[in-house]
Amino acid sequence: MAHLDDPPPERSSPTAEDYEAAWASPEFIELRRRVRSFAFPMTVAFMAWYFLYVLLSTYAVGFMSTRIAGNINIGLVLGLGQFASTFLITWLYIRHADRKLDPIATELRNGLEAVQR
Repeated sequence: MAHLDDPPPERSSPTAEDYEAAWASPEFIELRRRVRSFAFPMTVAFMAWYFLYVLLSTYAVGFMSTRIAGNINIGLVLGLGQFASTFLITWLYIRHADRKLDPIATELRNGLEAVQR
């Protein structure tokens, strides 16, 4: 039985060859594909939404200053929508990572940590 005062068991770190093998593995290739399949479309969508807001703010001042209720206008609502969309994308990414990325990443990490020399 191990005691608290006992040193941890000796373990070697993964080598560069171990990392290269993990990098070339089908699991890592799938992990990268899943990251890109989420990150690139979301980045494009957010940047298009952001630049639309900037262009409307610059060239459609009359439209953006249209009052909705009281002192609240379309520009304010769309500006707050920028924050809301950022939080939404963050939440979607966390959900995507938990379901699609973390299981593969954990498997890869466990495989590298299990390397004993």
